[in-house]
Amino acid sequence: MRILLVDDEKKITSVLKAYLQQEGFQVSTAINGIVALTMFKENPYDLLILDLMLPGMSGTEICTEIRKTSSVPIIMLTAKIEEEDRIQGLSIGADDYITKPFSPREVVARVRAVLRRANNETSLLADVITYDNGLTIDNIQHEIRLHDQEVLLTPTEFKILGALAKHPGRVYSRGQLVEIVQGHDFEGDDRVIDAHIKKIRQKIETTPSDPQIIMTVYGIGYKFNPSVGGKNA
Repeated sequence: MRILLVDDEKKITSVLKAYLQQEGFQVSTAINGIVALTMFKENPYDLLILDLMLPGMSGTEICTEIRKTSSVPIIMLTAKIEEEDRIQGLSIGADDYITKPFSPREVVARVRAVLRRANNETSLLADVITYDNGLTIDNIQHEIRLHDQEVLLTPTEFKILGALAKHPGRVYSRGQLVEIVQGHDFEGDDRVIDAHIKKIRQKIETTPSDPQIIMTVYGIGYKFNPSVGGKNA
């Protein structure tokens, strides 16, 4: 597994690189946002560890740019501790969010957890399912297509959509979806699910403000409607 570690604090990159290498990961480092984005475009990586505050280009800008073309798992590092900052990081496509200061062992554990979630296939009833609304979930290729057009989702977004689509009409609470995509040990606010749902709707719904595929069940959570078409219907 190849990891790109991006942080302008050399002590942090040195320590984390050593810990990750001890666990068998191949680690490349960058201290500048523009350099990091260039490295990502020129080399294949299995995961990014990305500081929020970087010279040249912020971690937020890098994450947003990467999400235009790739669903590679991204873990954000930041000194910001406000809940809204964390939710914002997850809403732009990050898969996990770690606040400084942190234990290097915790980062290694988070890396393994994110990679495990990204590599585990969503347990659909079939390898490829196409619904009446034109949505196809390809569990073999780990792809989403809407009316034969590929929709680029992050690993977390894929997990959420796959979980909802597995049982059309079933209502999932935010807590249930958090457990599916983040695991039992997640200690954050389950409102992060709302941010992910918003991003999915922007990608598949004809009118994201009036969703017909992923529907809100007020006071409870969300459910999947398999019969109403989305974008390009």
